[in-house]
Amino acid sequence: MHAVKSSYLFIIIVLVISCKKEPKKPETKVESKMENLAVLEYKTNAQLGEGAFWNHKTQELYWIDIESKALHIYSPKTKSNRTLSTPSRIGTVVPKNENEAVVSLEDGIYILNLTSGETNLLSDIEADIPSNRFNDGKCDPSGRLWVGSMGFDQNQYDANLYMVDEAGNAELKKDSVTISNGIVWSKDKKTMYYIDTPTSKISAFDYDDTTGKISNERVAITINDSLGFPDGMAIDENDMLWVGMWNGNAVICFDPTTGEIVKKIEVPAHNITSCAFGGKDLDTLYITSASIDMTPEEIEKYPDAGSLFKAVPGVKGVKSTFFGNQD
Repeated sequence: MHAVKSSYLFIIIVLVISCKKEPKKPETKVESKMENLAVLEYKTNAQLGEGAFWNHKTQELYWIDIESKALHIYSPKTKSNRTLSTPSRIGTVVPKNENEAVVSLEDGIYILNLTSGETNLLSDIEADIPSNRFNDGKCDPSGRLWVGSMGFDQNQYDANLYMVDEAGNAELKKDSVTISNGIVWSKDKKTMYYIDTPTSKISAFDYDDTTGKISNERVAITINDSLGFPDGMAIDENDMLWVGMWNGNAVICFDPTTGEIVKKIEVPAHNITSCAFGGKDLDTLYITSASIDMTPEEIEKYPDAGSLFKAVPGVKGVKSTFFGNQD
């Protein structure tokens, strides 16, 4: 009898223990695969798609094809793309108002009429350097255009970075550049980040928004060549840097305070050139690409190269500044 009672007692104890709730474990966030993969948004065959800029007023993506001498305005809502031809290679575009945009062309900075396509010279700052053309650029928080140049032959240190105001006054901000590319400003307006592509680095500067003065240049991020080469750049609401990787098949998000990679978005194209946060809530990353500078094997592998792509990275961007800061 004692043995039977003991067995019953054991069973009861086991049941009581098993009925007790285990402490709730903290949930582990599972990152969606879609956050790490870009998908085709608009099929096209741009030679050198670049300069992505989200117009938050019209809900359109401004972007360019440098080698095709074309400015594009894409509407995600209608999946339509309007094209304006430019007189020469176009390096960047930033809206000025609903009818105009500032653009960098081979020989200077122009105001372009978005209806007629007419261009009016704003600054011919490098008119005396015909071996250069203007390339990428964006506006600082006060609406001044920061735009850089590059040599047609891409020789080291032949190019420069300038700041151009609405009146066309241009100021040299950095010389001895090779291929001037991505540029953004932190939320507090105290830091500017800048890319000279062949250096494989992202530089940081102390920035004074009142005067446009930059100082204390230092290296924020050094990028391993195995990842590709840094091209165009966007910044999110947390001041993380999103960089299109030429020869890298991806957009990579870097933390400029640690230099570490936060996220990598794979893109089904070989040369990724620029990106911009867009959409009503600025939670979609639009990505440009190029169809040039690929081997026959890469051309076969990436049939959508030169198209527009998009991804939902799980973070929001910030509104990009218009030329003249006419927000």
